[in-house]
Amino acid sequence: QAKYLAQIILVGAQVVGRAFMRALRQEFAASRAAADARGRSERPQSAAASRIIGISLQEAQQILNVSSLNPEEIQKNYDHLFKVNDKSVGGSFYLQSKVVRAKERLDEELRIQAKGDKEKEHKAET
Repeated sequence: QAKYLAQIILVGAQVVGRAFMRALRQEFAASRAAADARGRSERPQSAAASRIIGISLQEAQQILNVSSLNPEEIQKNYDHLFKVNDKSVGGSFYLQSKVVRAKERLDEELRIQAKGDKEKEHKAET
């Protein structure tokens, strides 16, 4: 009887292991597809910035509640959200760090746009 119990446990473990591996492969494929889609929807430099900083441009805009890349609006919302989420006033360090990452991502996008504008001006002059 112990032999049958051991076989049942072994077969059960194999079934759970296979299901786990299948789910892991599906999650990996979905993650890769999402990353590819995100890369296609953004300009190459913007997609690279999303990968480096770890947050997409759209997510950063949602976090800081901005619809356009207006530096003054970004800074104003950043200051407010950073202050509100300060741990010393009962805020969340996690949320505060998301606010910081969002600001970094938007600042990087502004830098990329400024560089693109400068290149366009240079091409127009020549």
